[in-house]
Amino acid sequence: MSKQQETSLLVPGVRGWEIWKQSSTGGFVLQSADGIEHASDLGSLPGGNLAMLFPVRGMHALPFKASSTDESLFEDLAAMHAERLGVRADPMAGQLTDTFLVSKEEESATLLCTVLKSPGDGDLPPRSPNEFDISPRAYPVNGEAIALWVEFGRWVFAFFRNGKLLYSQATSSSGAEPDAACLREIQLALGQMSIQGLALKPEAIHVWSPDGDAGSAGSLASGLGMAAKVSPRPDPVLPQPRSKLLPADVRAARRAQRTKQQRMAAIAAVVLAYLGVGAWFGYGLWKDNARIKKLYAIAEQTAPQAEQEAYQLHKARWQELDLVVNIDNSPVEILSRVARAIPRNSGLRLKTAEINPGQIKLVGEAPQAAPISQFDLNLTKASYGLANYQWENPPPSNSNKGWNFNFTGIIPQEVTE
Repeated sequence: MSKQQETSLLVPGVRGWEIWKQSSTGGFVLQSADGIEHASDLGSLPGGNLAMLFPVRGMHALPFKASSTDESLFEDLAAMHAERLGVRADPMAGQLTDTFLVSKEEESATLLCTVLKSPGDGDLPPRSPNEFDISPRAYPVNGEAIALWVEFGRWVFAFFRNGKLLYSQATSSSGAEPDAACLREIQLALGQMSIQGLALKPEAIHVWSPDGDAGSAGSLASGLGMAAKVSPRPDPVLPQPRSKLLPADVRAARRAQRTKQQRMAAIAAVVLAYLGVGAWFGYGLWKDNARIKKLYAIAEQTAPQAEQEAYQLHKARWQELDLVVNIDNSPVEILSRVARAIPRNSGLRLKTAEINPGQIKLVGEAPQAAPISQFDLNLTKASYGLANYQWENPPPSNSNKGWNFNFTGIIPQEVTE
């Protein structure tokens, strides 16, 4: 049995990125905190699995109360909530949104929609991480609480409900302790939560100071009406449940890696087959090949011309039936797979679907851009049976009736003219 690979975490620290490595006990131990702010400059990344936690300043936290407890609707409801607030993820930048359940009531649910800002130059490490998440979800907190800590020289805060992240925000404060400006931003966020019906009643205030126990909570205790606990920031953990965040250039790197592995496997198979055949047959293969050629020549001279013509006709007719006998080329099956890839209850519909051997052209519309981005992502997933197509999906266009899209999928070297 192969040994399970250890996971390392890239965590936004006080001055720059920190590298935490998984220990034999399952927790994480700080390996490096050298103050490098650009992830692309990180060198000597540990081997094995790599998980990256995006900083608070690189995301939008959009909590809301959904009027349904049907989890299949959560992503669509979150997309509509983000659209109403004017927050849109770049559809060409990969999977930059995710939705987390905070709590469920009888007929409603409290959700947190997170939208990453499109990563810019230097925001991603030189080696593509295996998974991504956001830093506030990596710190364990009990009950309803407020937590503050420093990321890249600025104080950030997060609200937790039942130990789950409800909201997070970066402040403009960069002092040694939370100042009056930081307090005002927390009070404003608490007021906004109350207006949305998400009032928070904190049982504790945690100030994770860079100075540890020797740090100060500033004016938080008097401003928020309860004592603040000052301590070092807790060690990070792998968030649960895992997120679905996946920036676009990481998707491209993974596709290139899979293509390279498949190409190398095919070459290795050919080489092994060639060596095996050569070692097994050797000189006898040459003699048998010459004999086979001679027998073929005799068979062609003696075979009736009518039988050869009948065979060619039978072969041509069988090829015409390929769309029926080969399920992967059946237009009905392909259209069924396309339909399954359409996000449920999203309002996305197809106006035309042109299916030819080796080529799919899809033209459609949706009331919002988010379902089109999810549809684009679904088409590339192996679970929908369309990943063997190379998709050329330009960004959707906006009109007074909604969003329009025009997607084209091609199987390399299989498009017939």
